Amino acid sequence: MKVQPKERIILGIDPGTTITGYGVIKVNGTIPELITIGSIDLSKFEDPYLKLKHIFERVTGIINEYHPDELAIEAPFYGKNVQSMLKLGRAQGAAIAAALQHSLPIFEYAPRKIKMSITGQGAASKEQVASMLMNILKFKNTDLKLDATDGLAAALCHFYQTNKPVQGKAYNSWKDFMNKNPGRVK
Repeated sequence: MKVQPKERIILGIDPGTTITGYGVIKVNGTIPELITIGSIDLSKFEDPYLKLKHIFERVTGIINEYHPDELAIEAPFYGKNVQSMLKLGRAQGAAIAAALQHSLPIFEYAPRKIKMSITGQGAASKEQVASMLMNILKFKNTDLKLDATDGLAAALCHFYQTNKPVQGKAYNSWKDFMNKNPGRVK
């Protein structure tokens, strides 16, 4: 069984080209605790490349301030518009580049996986995710942008995924067990 470090900090990012959301949690053993949550407003930038530069710089600043051990990031979702998916992929790439610059391990989760791990429903609304996060991490802030809670959800999803006990080897039969564990059977 792989043992997680007693204390670790996870940065979660919901990449976007208008708003990039983020959340940082600290995990002590099996208890997650909110450190910070916020959003990077990119609406003042018209140039798409300046948006990417700003995402990179702000994520770098967050990493330098909170010193996360891992980055959990939401994967771009293909909807009806290929162009918007490509833009999201670029925003995700800027955040990933900042993490790589700091040698952070990166974990990518599909939006449905994140929603499922927080609410139990893969098709949950952003509002349901936000409400559940406020309940789990015991905070209240109705002024938050839903992109911020989505970033926090990525961090908490990663905590849930990595805090599970790791399954041992799978066996098909007693004979299979004996073949895979010759030193344990006499």
